[in-house]
Order: sequence, then C-alpha cells, then structure tokens
Amino acid sequence: MWIRKAERDRKKNVISPMPTQLVSNEEFVPRPQSPQQKKVEHLIGEMSEVRARKLGMDRRTFMASAMGMATCFLASNQAWGSNAFEVEEAETWEPAAADEKWPKGEYFVMDVQAHFTDGYALNFRNMEFVKNMGFQLSNDKDSYGFRNFVKEMYFDSESDVLVISGVPCREINKDKEGNVLEGRKRSDGIAILPSWLMAQSRDQINSLAGGTTRAVAQGNLAPNHYWDKVNNKPDKAAILEQMDREVNKYKISSWKWYCHTDPGRSGGGFQLDDENAMWFYEESAKRGVKLVSTHKGYSYQSRTLGHLANPKDVEKAALARKDFNFVVYHSAIQHGPNEPDWEKANQYDPTTGDFMWHSILMDIKKRNPQMNNVYCEIGSFFGPLVIANPTIAMHGIGKNVKHYGSDHVVWGTDCLWWGSPQWVIDAFKRFQISDEMCEKFGYKKLTKQDKANIFGLNAAKLYKVDVKKKRNPLAADALDKLKLAYHEFGGERSNEAYGWVRADD
Repeated sequence: MWIRKAERDRKKNVISPMPTQLVSNEEFVPRPQSPQQKKVEHLIGEMSEVRARKLGMDRRTFMASAMGMATCFLASNQAWGSNAFEVEEAETWEPAAADEKWPKGEYFVMDVQAHFTDGYALNFRNMEFVKNMGFQLSNDKDSYGFRNFVKEMYFDSESDVLVISGVPCREINKDKEGNVLEGRKRSDGIAILPSWLMAQSRDQINSLAGGTTRAVAQGNLAPNHYWDKVNNKPDKAAILEQMDREVNKYKISSWKWYCHTDPGRSGGGFQLDDENAMWFYEESAKRGVKLVSTHKGYSYQSRTLGHLANPKDVEKAALARKDFNFVVYHSAIQHGPNEPDWEKANQYDPTTGDFMWHSILMDIKKRNPQMNNVYCEIGSFFGPLVIANPTIAMHGIGKNVKHYGSDHVVWGTDCLWWGSPQWVIDAFKRFQISDEMCEKFGYKKLTKQDKANIFGLNAAKLYKVDVKKKRNPLAADALDKLKLAYHEFGGERSNEAYGWVRADD
C-alpha cells in the first residue's frame, strides 16, 4: 500500500526538512526504507531532540531552522560513514555558524524543472498513458496547486527564477463549430499542467514581482500530439497551428518532450532522432525556439513505451541539429518499475560507478567530445541519489561534470513533487566529492564556480535570462492575492514531501 510521505511522517512523528527515504513522484514505485535511511532518520530525531531541548526550542521550530538542516546533513554523514556534506558540529547548535558559512543568496538559483497541477492531486493514473500502473490513489489537490507552488518555491526557497515545466498533454484548439477555444476549454480531458496554464501562471508570477522575470514557461507540444489516424502520420497542420499559438501567444521558451507518452493517441511514442522530430525542429527553428527539454529515464509512465525514455536517441539528434540545445532531464537515470533493490535493478557497478541509463548518456559524450549542445539536468537525480546512497550521488554528479563539464550541468528539482526545494538547494551547497573518489575515478572537487554554473548560470544562458538584471521579490501580499493563507503553515517551510512512500515503512 502507498501512503503520502507527509502523512507517514506525521504518524511516526518524523520531523525533517530533508527526506529520510526515497519519495515517489508517481514516476516510480516507492521503495522500502533502507537500513541506512532508517539510521539517518533515527539520528535526526535523536540529535534534534537533544539540541532543541538544550536551546529551549520545540523540535518543529528547531528543524525549520538552519540548525535543523545542518543536523540532517551531520546525521547523514554519520549514518553513511561518508563526508558527502560539508557540515560542522557548531552549525547544529548556532544559527550564526550556518548563516556565516552558507549565506542565503550566495548563488543565483534557476530551477528548470518546477511543477504544479491544475487542480489535480497527482492523479496520473486516470490518464491514458499510465492507466496500467495498477494503483488507486488519491491525495490533497491543494498540496500540488498553484498557490502552494508559489509559497513553497518562492517564499520558502532561494530559487530566483523558475522554469514552469510541462507535463505531457495536448490542447484542443477549436470546438465543433470551428471556434477557437481559450483557457480551460482547451484542456483535453485530464490536463495536469497544460501550456495555456503555464503561460498564464508565468505572467501572474512576473506581475506579482513587479514586472521582473521570476518565471519562464515551457510548451507541451511534441511531434505526436496531433495525429492523422486515417493515414497514420502526424497531423502537421494541427501541429503547426498549435506551434504558432505556443510560440506567439504563450511565448514559450522551450519545448518539454516525453518521447514515451502518446497524448495524440497515435498508438506509439516518438524519438528525438526520428523523421517526425526532425521535421518539428525545422519548423520550430523558423519560429525562433531552439531549446528542447526532454524527459529521459523514469520510464514507468508507460509499460509499453517506456523504452523510448532511453537517452540513446540524444546523440543523433544533437549531432544533426547543432543549432539546438538539448536538456536531458533527470540525467537519464533509469529507475525500473519495481526495484526492491535499487542498485541491482539499475545495474549499478561499484567498480566503475556506472548505472543505467545514465551510463548511456555519459557514453554519448565520450564518443563525441566536441558535442556542446547537450546538458544534463539533475532534477529527481541528485536529490534521490543523495538520499538513496551518497556514494552513488558522488558518482552521478562526478561523471556529469567529468564528461560534460560543470558548464553543461543544469539545476532542477522536480518540485513540487518533493515539496519545497530548499532542502535540496542546501544539500547541493554542502555537497562534495571525496578525495578517495576523485583519485580513484578521475572526478574533481566541486568548486564554488562549478556550483554557481550548475545552480543557475548555465540555465540562464539557455533561457536567455540576464543574471545581473534586477529581479524583485514577489509582493508581500502575493499569497493573499492568490488566496493562500500562508499562516496556516505557521509562516514556516512545511518540511513536507508531497510524494508517496510505502505504508509499512
């Protein structure tokens, strides 16, 4: 049985800003909590109780502070016997110690994978492309809604600019009488995050920030979204009509593609390097959009098309369209459907540090060292790995930087699926690759410049965001305008992860 992570934590009185087990975003089946993760959770509880009591604080308030976050990282280092996180004991006792070493605003943070839903509680299983996943789940839709998105992503994290990232769905352009539809009428059945809503929400966020850029939006259109079933080929007229709308009316900055989904009900998916995709590039280039963000890995949305989430098609597409940039989401980490043993299921080899399908993405760069238009995105890659096993996280980030360079690794968090992104921001600030790993596998220590590149400078270049240009914070009454009672959460980051875990863990 699955249970929402936040509900499980409340029942077990677990208070932690950092997840203590892998949380499913519904793109994979929840995994059991490992012995090491249980140890991390126990240490966090034990250490926070002692510190909160001696400091005269209740434990929830302590865990919402910088000291609480530092306690999580110290507990992880102790439980795993690693030094994945740079943290000192003093930081768990003194707020000033953490604030001085890890000041807020040190990095420009641009998150290229940020999601919310249009009134749905991650109810993916009612959608055609995931109808065979086999679970009946419900959840609080408000946790995944736009208002909570604004709270968690802007008020409760250091994110400067967000890319509102697409979820596969298509729009209906006209009604039966031929009238062009607008707004929600364009949504075809269950549309979790349609293009029109992403554009509308981007504009609302930027308006709340006084007209400065705090958000950009992607478009959902892909080569198989409109299909001529009679002739079994793309409905190119419908695709171009929607393309013009998304580029000119929605002013999207990138396409978000899921090759292993079938919103147009074509009977199949597509590949980045197939004939239909090549035609799409040509038409998109004419309209000035030359950035494709492609979901790779996490293939469980489709049992029949999941193989199309393999990143092997990135190579030919990137070489054929050198004028385009390709952002490979999740760094193509595979994640099989059932995985009671993550390492075995993903063919993790501790002698090389390779795992599927990340190794395929790395091999592409090894074969093509001069290829400079492919970027590794680390949403739902770094965070889960550093929870699952910090050593594997070192391999994942170490290889991304070794092969693609820190100037071709892009920050993303996949939140709201994980709740507020602040914990993973803090984790990456402190994250480091050990001397032993660097010596044995040829990785390098992450410098502040490396982290600055990854946190936001690379994404800013891709999305043509001026890092030095003024960006206003959202208006103080932004949440009131969105009719979200922030004080219902006590004015603090909720520390809740909105995904799913096993009920018996």
